[in-house]
Amino acid sequence: MRIPSFVAGVVLAALALTARGSNSDSGSEAKVPDNPADVKGDITYAIWDVNQQPAMQEIVKAFNTKYPNVKVSISLAVFDQYFTKLKTQASSDNLPDVFWMNGPNFQLFAANKQLGTLDGLLEAKQVDPANYPKALNELYSLDGKQYGVPKDYDTIALWYNKKLFADAKVEPPTAEWTWDDYKAAAGKLKAALGSKGIFATADTLGNQADYYPAMLSNGGFVIKDGKSGYSDPKSIEALQFWSDMVKAGYTPTAAQNAESPSQDRFFAGKAAMMWNGNWVVSAALKSQYKDDFTVVPLPKAPSGDRKTVIHGIGNVMRAKSKNPAAAAAFLAFLGSKDAALIQAKAGAANPAFTGTQTDFVNSAPAYNLKTYIDAAEQYAEPYPASKDTAVWNKLETDLIAPAFGGDKPMSEVAPEVATKMDEALGKEK
Repeated sequence: MRIPSFVAGVVLAALALTARGSNSDSGSEAKVPDNPADVKGDITYAIWDVNQQPAMQEIVKAFNTKYPNVKVSISLAVFDQYFTKLKTQASSDNLPDVFWMNGPNFQLFAANKQLGTLDGLLEAKQVDPANYPKALNELYSLDGKQYGVPKDYDTIALWYNKKLFADAKVEPPTAEWTWDDYKAAAGKLKAALGSKGIFATADTLGNQADYYPAMLSNGGFVIKDGKSGYSDPKSIEALQFWSDMVKAGYTPTAAQNAESPSQDRFFAGKAAMMWNGNWVVSAALKSQYKDDFTVVPLPKAPSGDRKTVIHGIGNVMRAKSKNPAAAAAFLAFLGSKDAALIQAKAGAANPAFTGTQTDFVNSAPAYNLKTYIDAAEQYAEPYPASKDTAVWNKLETDLIAPAFGGDKPMSEVAPEVATKMDEALGKEK
């Protein structure tokens, strides 16, 4: 799932203060009673994606067939407010019982003792790490303890609208496309469809979906050995590629994205292509133009290389749940094959549970979703993160995103980000 950017700052201090007064072991010792009838009470489950909410409700329904005496209330916060709300809840010792977590924010919550470990569930073999990719288990582990149950994983591919390409008389994308092909097609699409209010691309100008894959594909990097990659010439070239796409009018500006999110434009038939993750499949299936979409691998960089980032949501448990047995039971069920298959068949997400990805691919056979699985196996790199990722994510949001299409070249903007990012990374040590 795409990654939000927030500032730790004052909230980090608040989390630390709360941690000193918290019993962080209450969640970690939670085990599920042998008799499901003994598990009772109300718990809350926080998520951030409205498109996945129906599948999560189906999972709750399936959970209740085994645990009828537990009421699970789903709490939905819009993506850009989710972690702000979560940090506020943590500072007031009022976190949800079970909730979605991502890699950039995980260490902040785990290090400040807001999360229960999986010790009890692992000892009772109610959760088995062997069922999930090793990288995702490691993503949600700290100091030898695992805190999260991997829910799904995502990579990035190129979506396009077959009808719009046909209408514009432009050859559709292939797996052999390069950035030059992408830009050339965008120019033709704009010329043919621009007067109808249709954009060539619906790229969001986001880090995970757009400029991280470009930087990595071009031989640059985001973070390595505690240092920023934004001053690397190859990273700057990749950022300039996106800036040129915006300046040419092929891709919406940040201001246009704010008025109407690019992803919504694509699914409304108002844009012909976009780089995006497999988390948008459920939104695609709801579109009236759903039969017009399909997916191919990302275009290759000038070097001929192609990279994507890989990330996955983890389900975690509050350290001080008021109903630890019910929270643990639900967390264990969320990590089950049954739950994975529910979200896979709904096209809600590509499940992390080994052997269930085929059902996700088959949830929309016309979309060629195996592209995402192949990407994970062949050319994916871990999502860039550090202890306080949110601090330098804020630099990206404040400095990189607004500069796309602007008068200031990325050769000036990116080194400024690198300097400030290195300062932030230095404080993590």
